[in-house]
Amino acid sequence: MQSQPLRRRGLVLGALLCAYASATVLPAAAQDAPKPAAEMQAVLDKLKALEAKNVSDLTVPEARMQASAADAAKGVQRDERISPAPESKATTKDIAIPTANGALPARVYTPDGAGPFPVVVYYHGGGWVIADINTYDASARSLALGAEAIVVSVDYRHAPEAKFPAQHEDAYAAYEWVVENIGASNGDASRVAVAGESAGGNLAAYVALTAKGRQATQPVHQLIVYPIASDDTQTESKKAFTDTAPLSAPDLDWFVGHVFESKDQTADPRIDLVDRTDLSGLPPATVIAAEIDPLRSESEEYAEKLKAAGVSVNQKTFTGVTHEFFGMGKVVPQARQAMEMATADLKQAFAKGAQ
Repeated sequence: MQSQPLRRRGLVLGALLCAYASATVLPAAAQDAPKPAAEMQAVLDKLKALEAKNVSDLTVPEARMQASAADAAKGVQRDERISPAPESKATTKDIAIPTANGALPARVYTPDGAGPFPVVVYYHGGGWVIADINTYDASARSLALGAEAIVVSVDYRHAPEAKFPAQHEDAYAAYEWVVENIGASNGDASRVAVAGESAGGNLAAYVALTAKGRQATQPVHQLIVYPIASDDTQTESKKAFTDTAPLSAPDLDWFVGHVFESKDQTADPRIDLVDRTDLSGLPPATVIAAEIDPLRSESEEYAEKLKAAGVSVNQKTFTGVTHEFFGMGKVVPQARQAMEMATADLKQAFAKGAQ
């Protein structure tokens, strides 16, 4: 049997250990913070190895020159010796789309088959400041293959050289041109969808709204991936993700500072989609969000506002992934699932449009 002094020492030691354990437990917010899945983390680790920094710490030229999340995903793909097929089989042709504000670079992706093919007009992300059609090549290729459609990936004028609303003007002008001219490229102008990621998701939504408002040819579907959709700087996800890669809340402020003449312009209905009152009558939408993303809250809110307006919406927030995950299907399983969801919805919309 233990002596009283030994028992007392044991009790004291136990109390000290309990106190230490309590002192080292992380705060509830830190414990509950979502963590990237292993495959997503591998991409983030590669991005860090490529010495990418938060854009909010860089000048515009520096931000445009540094490695992107797409570069990191390609690096992981090379490291793991994953084949680029079958997406690499989509043929491409670079074109220039004429507009009143000058020619817009674009790339036409065409899948195998006889056609005429349905069409997706796709707008890349990058906060309207960085990135281009090359950065988002993987998304466009996968959409062309999965949806069995021609994808026209459109570039647009970038800020700060061209301030808002130049990007929106270009997006709609490109859509009009595609509707009027895609027949010459074996595309079916009666089955055109719009798609975009991040800033491009905002553009895709804007194009659908504008086509409806102008009583022009409406897209048969809208694929909206983690869009910029609100001017609210205090959403739950913006408050939660202040130091995340490849996008953080301070990065969003950096983009706003370069795109707009003043922050007040972010209340414009072309940006603040969630507060619009004219959402009824829009085509069906697929809205995809990422769990670890400052834009998550507004992506989900826009989907709910569309539903409330009577629009058919398929929305999903993918767990364990960050902003920019959508085109990473080669290395991130959730991206593959998101692309399958998107292309299934597009094919369904195209099938209805053919009836």
